[in-house]
Amino acid sequence: MGFLSFLGLGSNKIKQALKNGAVVIDVRTANEFDSGRVPDSLNIPVDRVTVNVQRIKQMNKPVVCCCASGARSSQAVAVLKANGITETYNGGSWMNVLKLQRKL
Repeated sequence: MGFLSFLGLGSNKIKQALKNGAVVIDVRTANEFDSGRVPDSLNIPVDRVTVNVQRIKQMNKPVVCCCASGARSSQAVAVLKANGITETYNGGSWMNVLKLQRKL
């Protein structure tokens, strides 16, 4: 994961955010979310992130976004950061975030 760490997507930052009580936002579709997810994660499909920015800001927590592969979560992170939610991380796939969460 060295290259991903260079981009600020390293697992250490994500693990630390999870330790600090980060909210996990799964940006897949509802059907994908229902087929498997990180426990206690929220499902906000990527096309609904913009309209949920204020709700996410009010959580006042770090945010870890995930999806199936990391592409949609990357889009969601860009939207959240552009809207002032700076402590936001791309966790990649939901299974990656689940593995990191289990290691805490």
